[in-house]
Amino acid sequence: MSNDIAAKVRANPKFSELVHKRNSLATTLTVAMLVVYFGFILLVGYAPKLLATPIGSGLMTWGVPIGVGTIIAAFVLTGIYVRRANAEFDTLTAQIVEETK
Repeated sequence: MSNDIAAKVRANPKFSELVHKRNSLATTLTVAMLVVYFGFILLVGYAPKLLATPIGSGLMTWGVPIGVGTIIAAFVLTGIYVRRANAEFDTLTAQIVEETK
């Protein structure tokens, strides 16, 4: 019985749409996070003096806000995925389930 349901789901064009949209978004967000993270790591490795430069006359250096920005970028990109999943992907999933019954 479950093989019949799986075949119905796979045959549904909305399922293909869901898979394509989800994979596209996941790939885009993954590449964005990799660029941010490895950009930070490359700065640490190749431009440590830039990160050690004090901001103004204070004790904080540029490394702190750039590092915090890297962490915030991860949260923002996760939030983008969750928002889109809750809005678009869940709607498509519900439609697929309803059409499969």
